[in-house]
Amino acid sequence: MTESTKKFVTEKLNEMINAFSCCAEAKTAAQNWLDGVGTEREAELTKALIAELEEDIMPIDTLIAFAESDAGAKVFGEEHAKEVAAHAKEIKAAGAVYCDCPACAAAEAILAKKDEL
Repeated sequence: MTESTKKFVTEKLNEMINAFSCCAEAKTAAQNWLDGVGTEREAELTKALIAELEEDIMPIDTLIAFAESDAGAKVFGEEHAKEVAAHAKEIKAAGAVYCDCPACAAAEAILAKKDEL
């Protein structure tokens, strides 16, 4: 892994960890990678990080379905759920594949470089 890739991933992982929308499992995988980069565990932690990000990143259609569901209304509140669904439909129409919340945006950026890790 190049130094520029390492720097990029480190920056994106820190953004993800600090995002309101980042789940505990992704935070743990990110912190483990940050703590282990440059050690003999780097390859193992990189695989674990990629697997976690691929599991956690929310496909846009899943976000739309969730925001339009009763569960989405409970999580977001009824009015905000409608706004989330409308926003998701708008970014999907513009070509988005994934949710654009801060955690998913950071995960998508990292996954775009996974072959460099």
